[in-house]
Amino acid sequence: MIRLALWLLGGLLLGGIVHLATVLLLPELATQDAYSRLEPMAPVNAVVALPPPTPEKAALPFMDPAFAAAVCRYDLTDGPLKFSVPVGQAYTSVSFYTRHDVAYYAINDRAAGRRVIELDLMTTEQRSALPGDEEVTAADRLIVESPSLTGLVLIKALALEPGLMPVEQATLAASKCEQVE
Repeated sequence: MIRLALWLLGGLLLGGIVHLATVLLLPELATQDAYSRLEPMAPVNAVVALPPPTPEKAALPFMDPAFAAAVCRYDLTDGPLKFSVPVGQAYTSVSFYTRHDVAYYAINDRAAGRRVIELDLMTTEQRSALPGDEEVTAADRLIVESPSLTGLVLIKALALEPGLMPVEQATLAASKCEQVE
């Protein structure tokens, strides 16, 4: 009886280890992640509007049709990016993801407290290379450190009514994701 209980315990332990390893490795092995799905329609370091989702087709899963959405696929290999998003009428959010869909930063219009969300996106190494005696303070300049060289920035603006969707789409069209010179 004890031998059977030990075999069951060993089987459960091995099954738990396999399950945990699978869950942790799956995002790295997925071929249709968000970055790959957006690659054909979104050039690197440029903001591109996403088409409105329909029940049959959406650029990304679980997109809300009440939000206008745009995306910037970024690559920080050649240097930091300067990022700016005009704030929409109701609610605007900006979310940052690594190449493998790990969210690492988000900000909305209320947290920004301005009519334009402006920030610099760079790696830790690029930030440490900034001049130390710069007169720009943290309050003047928001710097987001990316844990990876490539990733996605997802911008969403809420349209309170369907008739306001073109206004929000025009607001997102004015967004910029540019290489710092």
